Amino acid sequence: MPGTIRITRSHKLATAVLVAAGSVTAIVATGGQSDAQPAAAKTSIAAEKVAGVPTAKEAAAKKAAQETAAKKAAAAATAKKAVAERKAAAEKAVTDRKAAAKKSAEKARSEKQAANRSTERKAVAAPKQYKNNLDGWIRESLDIMKKKNIPGSYEGLHRNIMRESSGNPNAVNDWDINAQNGIPSKGLLQVIQPTFDAYHVNGTPKKLTDPVANITAAANYAADKYGSIDNVDSAY
Repeated sequence: MPGTIRITRSHKLATAVLVAAGSVTAIVATGGQSDAQPAAAKTSIAAEKVAGVPTAKEAAAKKAAQETAAKKAAAAATAKKAVAERKAAAEKAVTDRKAAAKKSAEKARSEKQAANRSTERKAVAAPKQYKNNLDGWIRESLDIMKKKNIPGSYEGLHRNIMRESSGNPNAVNDWDINAQNGIPSKGLLQVIQPTFDAYHVNGTPKKLTDPVANITAAANYAADKYGSIDNVDSAY
């Protein structure tokens, strides 16, 4: 028929070849895209991993910062230790000064006590000295009388001594009744031997005319008979 295209067997084969060729091309094109996508993804991941790793410069800066921080920490620790050592040294110095002051005070106190003991020993070793005169005899007698609880005063003793013997320890009464009986009164306070023997004060010489022995015996007798030598104003 006019206007009608006759498709022969040759045409069909050619068409088939073209369709096949197109299909292959499409498959090839599609396969290329599938392989390309995973590769691009892998490249992106790798790029991301590389981006997360610090560079050599960054690593060096980080290391330097860490070293600086470590040095600062070490310096701070050293400074703190030095402060603690200075504080301990200052406290020790104060403690040492206090200990030295205490030791010095104790030494001074010990030396003072030793000096006092030495003075006391000297005082004990060296008896009180009395003048060898009427004043000395009366004062020594008063000290003995005080120890023996015998009453009497300096004035009472002196007054009676001056009346009885005028202060002469060897005075002897050879005219009164006692003398007539053979036992004359003797000494500062004119005491007869029997009275002296009865009222002699231990620690004094057993000699009637010894000044201190005579005074203390007479005072002892007067205390027994009159209450005190101070109460005697005449012969007794």
